[in-house]
Amino acid sequence: MKAEYRPDELLALSGIQHFCFCRRQWALIHVERQWQENVLTVEGRQLHTRADQPLFAEVRNGVISARSMPVASYRLGLYGVCDVVEFTPSPQGVNLPGRQGRYLAAPVEYKRGSEKQDKSDEVQLCAQAMCLEEMLALDIPNAYLFYGQTRRRVVVDLNQELRSLVQELSVEMHSYFERGHTPRVKPSKACRSCSLQDICLPALQDNGMPASRYIQNHIEGD
Repeated sequence: MKAEYRPDELLALSGIQHFCFCRRQWALIHVERQWQENVLTVEGRQLHTRADQPLFAEVRNGVISARSMPVASYRLGLYGVCDVVEFTPSPQGVNLPGRQGRYLAAPVEYKRGSEKQDKSDEVQLCAQAMCLEEMLALDIPNAYLFYGQTRRRVVVDLNQELRSLVQELSVEMHSYFERGHTPRVKPSKACRSCSLQDICLPALQDNGMPASRYIQNHIEGD
């Protein structure tokens, strides 16, 4: 792992969620620059639109909620935008420009669905927190995921295991990106809801069928 990445080497932080979920999906989006919408991605974008109001800060019960806050980490080589960062008054916190007192920070990430079985949402959230820690020189022990389907807010413990996973994934992402590498598909049930299914063609790759044979079969089928 590099000690630090240059500004022109930073990768999109949001991609770590794709990478954890499916490395091929990440490569199709971030290496090959391919993207397709489906109902799930549209609903997710609409949810983020409601959360993302650049430069807007709301104060409620002493807690400052800053929306669409840009973040970056030159150690991880990632940059992105937090949906919301909550700043809570605390003697162990940091000073904020134009504000009295000291504050602890915690990112809040909005997701359209419900809690996942894998760690994909958690690694994205943890990466945001690690960016904030580097930028603000503070420790962030917990962060939050808000799920639109269940209307539930979940506390995520940013433990060492999760932080190590973020570091490992970021290194692997950079390796794939530098090589321009798109891995082979590993089909799963999740493929059915993926917006890139028509580009990825998981059934074709899983069967080991040459693309020419696949196209010929479809022509003959028509």
